[in-house]
Amino acid sequence: MLVTYLEASRDLCETESILFGAVLAVCRIIGVKVSTAGRATDHSSAIPAWRRRIEERIAKARALIGRLICFRSGNNRPRIVRTVRMAFAGTNVSLSQPDITQKLTERIDDLKQRIRE
Repeated sequence: MLVTYLEASRDLCETESILFGAVLAVCRIIGVKVSTAGRATDHSSAIPAWRRRIEERIAKARALIGRLICFRSGNNRPRIVRTVRMAFAGTNVSLSQPDITQKLTERIDDLKQRIRE
């Protein structure tokens, strides 16, 4: 039965799909569990992994910029304050400093520059 399908296949992608289906069928018959998590699909392989990672970093930076701007404009909700503290983690910046507005502006500008690069 497999020979019939392989002879009718038109390209390498189709051949690979036929063989993968056959391997899955054999594994189910003999009771072996196969993880298909690492198998690339047409949708996920359309965008390269490096590009997705860069786009995710840009999205996170934009979200952080938004929260920093909210805090600078006076929004003191716990979630916003927590995000701002995490943004300044590892530095000597305290949210109670008198020049916190300037530090926020510098951090926002730094993030915007990173996005542009």
